[in-house]
Amino acid sequence: MEFSNVTQTAFASAAILSLILCATLITLSKRTRLHWSFPLAILFQTLWLASVPLTSQIPQLGAAHLLCLETLHYAAWMFALIKNTEVFCRSNMPLIFRSAVYGISAAAIVGSIFVGSTDLLESHIEKFIIWQGIAFSILGLLCLEQLYRNVVNYRLIKLICLNLAIVFAFDAYLFSQNLIFPQLNSDLWQARAAVAMATSVFMTIGVAVLNQPSMQSARITFSRPVAFYTTSLTIAGGLLTILSIGGYYVELYGGSWGTILYTLVLVCGVIAVAAVFVSHTVRERMTVLINKHLFSHKYDYRAEWLKLINQLSQPTEPQMIHTRALKVVANLFKCNSGALWLKRGKILVPVQQYNLNLDVSEMVEPDSSSFCRELEQEWVFSPNSLSHALAQHNDQLPGWVASVDGVWLIIPLINERSLQGFMILTAPQSRASLNWEDLDLIKTVGRQIASYLERHEQSELLAESRQFDAFNKLSAYVMHDLKNLIAQQSLVVKNAEKHKDNPAFVDDTIHTINNSVTRMNNLLRKLQHNEPEEIKVLSVKQVLLDAVKRCQKSKPVPTLMTNFEDWKIKADYDSLVMVFTHIIQNAQDATSTEGYIDISAELESKILSIRIEDNGSGMDADFIQNRLFKPFETTKTGKGMGIGMFQAKDYTQNLGGNIAVESSVGEGTTFIITLPLL
Repeated sequence: MEFSNVTQTAFASAAILSLILCATLITLSKRTRLHWSFPLAILFQTLWLASVPLTSQIPQLGAAHLLCLETLHYAAWMFALIKNTEVFCRSNMPLIFRSAVYGISAAAIVGSIFVGSTDLLESHIEKFIIWQGIAFSILGLLCLEQLYRNVVNYRLIKLICLNLAIVFAFDAYLFSQNLIFPQLNSDLWQARAAVAMATSVFMTIGVAVLNQPSMQSARITFSRPVAFYTTSLTIAGGLLTILSIGGYYVELYGGSWGTILYTLVLVCGVIAVAAVFVSHTVRERMTVLINKHLFSHKYDYRAEWLKLINQLSQPTEPQMIHTRALKVVANLFKCNSGALWLKRGKILVPVQQYNLNLDVSEMVEPDSSSFCRELEQEWVFSPNSLSHALAQHNDQLPGWVASVDGVWLIIPLINERSLQGFMILTAPQSRASLNWEDLDLIKTVGRQIASYLERHEQSELLAESRQFDAFNKLSAYVMHDLKNLIAQQSLVVKNAEKHKDNPAFVDDTIHTINNSVTRMNNLLRKLQHNEPEEIKVLSVKQVLLDAVKRCQKSKPVPTLMTNFEDWKIKADYDSLVMVFTHIIQNAQDATSTEGYIDISAELESKILSIRIEDNGSGMDADFIQNRLFKPFETTKTGKGMGIGMFQAKDYTQNLGGNIAVESSVGEGTTFIITLPLL
């Protein structure tokens, strides 16, 4: 059998790519868990491909040797397909079928050796090659069908089956065409090498990027984008056909381009395989590309989406919104516990826990931290992941994450490209490795939860706005009455001169009326609240001293327990004094005159923590979580409107700080005010 230079180059290129595939299978044998017969079959295929160019270079090799190697490579494939069916399939091939395949393979090997040892004409050897090629192609397709249909959870096997099906189908077409011709078709024989090259490249990439058997579905489908772009691929195929016709014309009338073409294919194939092995990023992208567009999805997204929407749309109390969001996400990913952080001003603060008992006073995260910047890019953190891809940004995690036992995922809550918060989930009982489908679902759920929480918070803000409207109307009435009172009291002061003959009465009256006038003017100024804030650098010590001075007329008198240094902060003086004054006054109202109110401070990394501690009546957890910082919520019936703590926390968070509370009923309360220093 004589082969042209183009055919020899093509088969040599195919042999090199097949050898690379064989080396890949051997190197990754522990990870792929394929039966050893697979790399053996690839090795015989490599020898058979190499025999075509070698027959032209070594005179001692002829058609008989080519026949023997072709038979061995077919028999090796039959053996590999049957053995891997036994390893990876739930049911084996019927015994009669396996016996028939082994019998035909053994007979073909004996026959090829016999034919090779006799002095038959080359034309007779070619006919033997044709008939055995037809028989083995049919047997190969039957074995592939059994392996492909019965493998459930191994995607690599599916890809190998597809590529081998192309090889056997082409061989069946090649040899059936040659039944009506006196000799083998050289053009189709040359194309056989191109098929071997393409399938070797695809199988090598599949072995490099697809993991060992897993619980993921291995049923092959075609995604909507692939189906959508079929038209474009058809147009591209038509263009390539035109170019091929042009190349054929050049080959007929302008020289041979075959060697250049096959050399180009070989180089491109080697580069593609090398890129997969060298670049971890390329392997990751190839894994996602193959899994996303060829295999059925792990999740029924329609069912998951309907379940999520149904759970979120159930009626619930406003104070249970955060708990509902946590439970829905935890149940979706089969987690037992979690916690929720939401953005408040310039920081993200913990707002809810589910089956956790965390000390959240230190778990406050500025929105400018590197951790939050990664979350804004919709990065899903997996702190304890063994995957390099998932753990590549774990160095940005804040230190307090380590105090959360069993943390599994940190999910960003993104709404309209802005970070609304994040959610921490602990590891489920049956933890599985995360893939692109899990991450897609996690990000989608995070966006939906962010939208859900923002919608409810906007509803609450609208309700609060309506309450403030009512409050403003009330303030207008109060100011009107106060103006009249002030006018009356001022008139009394002026008329008091008529009674100056009674010094005791006059002095007492003037003192009382002046005091009431001063107090009403202060109340009027606070209710109007028209003065703009004056932001400047303040001394924290001076602010606290002023707040304590304003509260000295009530008992117990607050005590500064720390020798305050010259700490500076940028804020409005009156607003910051109001924060501490209101908290101290609340402590005085809740504490008996024999009790104590201690004020201390601690500095850590430019964050000042000021603790105001009392041994008063204390508060229960429900009041702290659902009512303490809500406007118009108060325990002092008839003495207040419940605005003070709301204003105090809102202003503190606008400065980049926060207010946390530790309290027990009957034991006392500690307010922890954190402020960023200059």
